[in-house]
Amino acid sequence: MKEKDIITDNQKKMARYAKAMGHPIRIYILELLSKQSCCYSGDLTEDLPIVKSTLSQHLKELKDAGLIQGEIEAPRIKYCINKENWTEAQEGFKRILKM
Repeated sequence: MKEKDIITDNQKKMARYAKAMGHPIRIYILELLSKQSCCYSGDLTEDLPIVKSTLSQHLKELKDAGLIQGEIEAPRIKYCINKENWTEAQEGFKRILKM
C-alpha cells in the first residue's frame, strides 16, 4: 500500500495546521487573535520580545496555513483569525485527540 492510498486530504490539512502551530510565538499569536477581532502587526511587535522580521515570518507561516488572514491598511497590516479554518482546525484536533 502506498502513502497516497492512506493519507487523506483532511490529514494533510491537519498536519499543515499542526506544523504552523509548532512554535510558542505562533500559539501566542493565535491565542491573542482568537480573543479579539483583529490586531495590527505593529501592536504585536510591541507585545513580543522578537524583531519585526521574525514576527513577519511567524505571521507568514500562520497565514500560509490559512489559520489567520491579513488585510493591508497602509501603512499597516491588520491580522485576524480565519474563522472558517480556525473552526475546522479545532474540530479536527478534537477528533484526533479523542482517538
